[in-house]
Amino acid sequence: MSDQRALILDEVRKYHAEHAGGGGPFIPGVTEIWPSGAVLDESDRLALVEAALDLRIAAGSISRRFESAFARLLKQRKAHLTNSGSSANLLALTTLTSPLLEDERLRPGDEVVTVAAGFPTTVNPILQNGMVPVFVDIDIPTYNATAERVAEAIGPKTRAIMMAHTLGNPFEAREIAELAEQHGLFLIEDTCDAVGSTYDGRAAGSFGDLSTVSFYPAHHVTMGEGGCVLTSSPSLARIVESLRDWGRDCWCEPGENDTCRKRFEYQLGTLPKGYDHKYAFSHVGYNLKTTDLQAALGLSQLARIDEFGTARRHNWRRLRDALDGTPHLILPKPTPLSDPSWFGFVITLAHEAPFARSELVRFLENRKIGTRLLFAGNLTRQPAYAERHYRVSGSLENSDIVTERTFWVGVYPGLTDEMIDYVASSVREFVAGARA
Repeated sequence: MSDQRALILDEVRKYHAEHAGGGGPFIPGVTEIWPSGAVLDESDRLALVEAALDLRIAAGSISRRFESAFARLLKQRKAHLTNSGSSANLLALTTLTSPLLEDERLRPGDEVVTVAAGFPTTVNPILQNGMVPVFVDIDIPTYNATAERVAEAIGPKTRAIMMAHTLGNPFEAREIAELAEQHGLFLIEDTCDAVGSTYDGRAAGSFGDLSTVSFYPAHHVTMGEGGCVLTSSPSLARIVESLRDWGRDCWCEPGENDTCRKRFEYQLGTLPKGYDHKYAFSHVGYNLKTTDLQAALGLSQLARIDEFGTARRHNWRRLRDALDGTPHLILPKPTPLSDPSWFGFVITLAHEAPFARSELVRFLENRKIGTRLLFAGNLTRQPAYAERHYRVSGSLENSDIVTERTFWVGVYPGLTDEMIDYVASSVREFVAGARA
């Protein structure tokens, strides 16, 4: 390291020490308690500055290092970074439409089983590719669909299953993967909220043909923006890379040439023999890449993934214990066989509750306690899907309950015991007052 570089990084350390304070002591009702957020330290700031000093403005060696490390974490063979988790979902589903899959490829009109109560970007790629979502209900208080519900939804046109692990709580991934195999279906695991969670001793995100992750600041590790598609299938990984990188057939890294040693020897389509492989396209693709600046932050964050998971579990358990027995509240439970790295703490009001969700949420928000709904609730009730073609399997009763009576609060690592205790005492105080 040059003297000048070392001096700059030393100044960054000093800057961090002077500007990264905790904002003073926690003051109940004054200090914001966010439902989610990034937890950044000196190493994160240094990682970003170092990458900036090297002008790492495109995807390169740092991105490859992150992809390798992250694939190992989720027990997958390949990981491909994208510019967001939403893009990762689009990329994963679109991968299954590739002509390279021949008769196995998904086509317009095919059905994909998914969950009605969730985030839109788990479902949107199905519609964006001209396919038909088949909505299934969830169970409360796990907030996940079950293998039984998925099995009941499978019909003659069903070709895939695409589901998210809700708020870090894994769905029955082993059973649903087995169901997919029995019926010859693809399985995509949306693991955006569940990095570090396990089901039946295996990492969430390691059961499907493809899995996706988000690195938005709210998630378990952050790059600011960013996402990832993972798979253990070399053929699917090759398609993911092509679709992410404009649809090109070439797999050279940016700035590299002739990795295959046959750059001017291919005969593809009706192109002239020897047409430059760097400009041959085998898919109608996108540009969904990220940059080394983002990957540098991701690598720094990844070093703390176990610490973050421990904090999330601690905060969730502390809040769960503090609210246990509170009347009129249905408290969350982990899926049997799972060990969630929780994204949030979800609460549903019982049917007989003498107060509305809006009243409790407003009370908490007035105390600077941030709340969020369980994403879009029942997606079939959202305006965006009013004129879209979909199929519903069974009742969506619990999805409607979520739409009417469910919300969640934070458990992310930036929250202290004092904050968690204040959230719990505020909820209990409101419930007690509403019963008086």
